[in-house]
Amino acid sequence: MLGLLVIIIISWLLLHFIEKENIDAIGIIPKRKPVVQFLVGFLFIILITLLTIYIESVVTSLHWKMNSKINYGLIFDSFLYHLKSALTEDLIFRGALLYILIKKIGSQKAILLSAIAFGIYHWFSYGMINGPIVPLIYIFITTGFTGYVWAFTFNKTKSIMMPLGFHVGFNFLMTFFYTSQPYGELLFTEISSVHLSEWNQFYFSLFKGLFPSIGTLLFVKFVLLFNLKCFDFLSLNQSKKE
Repeated sequence: MLGLLVIIIISWLLLHFIEKENIDAIGIIPKRKPVVQFLVGFLFIILITLLTIYIESVVTSLHWKMNSKINYGLIFDSFLYHLKSALTEDLIFRGALLYILIKKIGSQKAILLSAIAFGIYHWFSYGMINGPIVPLIYIFITTGFTGYVWAFTFNKTKSIMMPLGFHVGFNFLMTFFYTSQPYGELLFTEISSVHLSEWNQFYFSLFKGLFPSIGTLLFVKFVLLFNLKCFDFLSLNQSKKE
């Protein structure tokens, strides 16, 4: 918690002294619109991640067993843990620094830099920096593309909250099904699956790593386009009345 507080203070200082802005420039203050953005992101990523898990279950004949005893305290602790960890990462990769970079070098270059940094960061967070080249490339592509989509969302919504919703929702849901530290298999445990051939496993892993982010990117573009059209329509009608 102390580390998160330090990052928030540093973010405020960067925004204040470089851009003459306050911390609300990155949309982190929990007002109505940012909270709605967070909930929309959270619920959407839950749905598309569940769809991905369902596809995996069909493709690999994966069977799940629901835990007989559900520890709701652990589920709550898991949510808080992933909220804090996701907020920490998002403040670093999609917070004040990205906001400043967008202002200084333009959105396309800034988003790309954020995505590259996010992909490289996961080599370290996964403990894979000295690992084989193929897994390193896979992690970089999948997490880097995810970082691109979330940075794109930050730029378009002018807020950290929707990408934060994506981030928290994905990490939190995964703890319901898969082994993870410090929380994992909170609701379900895998009991059997079919092993795919090496190349089929590679292709499916690539699909599983990219599909949620591709769906998220399409969703963000659709929502933004829809909102823009609604705004233009309402503005036009208001102008006619006046």
